[in-house]
Amino acid sequence: MARDFDNQVIVLGVTGSIAAYKSCEIASRLVEAGAEVVPVLTSGGREFLGTASLEGITGQRAITDMFESVQNPDIEHIALARRANLFLIAPATANIIAKAAHGLADDWLSTTLLATRAPILFAPAMNTMMYQHPATQDNMALLKSRGCHFVGPATGALACGEFGPGRLIDTPAILEAAAIALCNEQSLRGKHVLITSGGNHEPIDPVRYIGNRSSGKMGYALALEALKRGAQVTVVCGPCEVRPPDAAIVVDTPTATAMLEAVNACLPQVDIFIAAAAVADYRIEDPPTEKRKRNGANLTLELAPNPDIAAHVGAARKPHQLAIGFAAETHDILEHAAAKLKKKNLDLIVANDVKSVDSGFGTDTTRAWFLGQDVEPEALPLLSKAELAQRLFDRVAILQATLPATNR
Repeated sequence: MARDFDNQVIVLGVTGSIAAYKSCEIASRLVEAGAEVVPVLTSGGREFLGTASLEGITGQRAITDMFESVQNPDIEHIALARRANLFLIAPATANIIAKAAHGLADDWLSTTLLATRAPILFAPAMNTMMYQHPATQDNMALLKSRGCHFVGPATGALACGEFGPGRLIDTPAILEAAAIALCNEQSLRGKHVLITSGGNHEPIDPVRYIGNRSSGKMGYALALEALKRGAQVTVVCGPCEVRPPDAAIVVDTPTATAMLEAVNACLPQVDIFIAAAAVADYRIEDPPTEKRKRNGANLTLELAPNPDIAAHVGAARKPHQLAIGFAAETHDILEHAAAKLKKKNLDLIVANDVKSVDSGFGTDTTRAWFLGQDVEPEALPLLSKAELAQRLFDRVAILQATLPATNR
């Protein structure tokens, strides 16, 4: 997500929640990613967190008072409201949500929220009963109807001793939501994207399995890019190191058979299907229900072929649905990928060189080619997986333009 925040001006509002200390981590991650972060603390925020930490992290003077002496005119609320690319309120209390919903302006932050036309993202943090109160829920619904963004809260143990929704969601989810709010590219608005991600664990017995080395990084990058472009995103996810973005709908599926069932359940509602999972080609035939005991002898496993999910979708999809696959290859890459493109009836396939040390499973970069129907293969430079996802959805926009007008 680093490039999402390059040269972006982000106003970080910190309000009166015990979770205010977490704003330091949020600010640090944003600054590391290239953003200019201007911290703003309400009077309640100052009770929980002083200004020194945030000023040290951001290199910016923290704004704390509506009427303080201003040496830099860019700090004035109207000037900053115009300059900011995003207002991120984290943590956001019920109080600031209510003020924003009803246009109250009695401090610097609430006043500037009325003056800005930048996207506004709230990360709620409060007592469970306060969060669930109809007034808070109505205020959030009103703000959402005006285009404001929300992320979280998480459910868990709260400082007050209660358990339930109200915890400030983790920093990675806040950064994902900020990247989504900042993106002006909305080519997928109104579209539903279905992505398979991760690998599979095919059981040998109740405690052992065979699997592959898929990390889920490519699926994550694809899901985040689709969310940034305005899509509804469902990720059918096998076991992996990197979980899908918080804003995606996630269906966990340990085996290839379960993954196919989940894809079939979602497919009628989707516009774009992307098979990024490294689906296990084989499963154990009739695994035992009890643990196999080691006896020193060789173990022979009978393997049955798993369903080819991409081929299944290619055969079952409707004319308005795009189907895109990935081909992880170690040799004769283009030849194998071209054969899969045709056999599986896909619109596009991404051929990956997984043998290269900078392009294999679990790497952050990839060497790839785009292969489409009746077009020459396009060789791509070494790209990060986020950059590959951007290139892929640029191609999706081109493919969508070729669909009949009634099906777009």
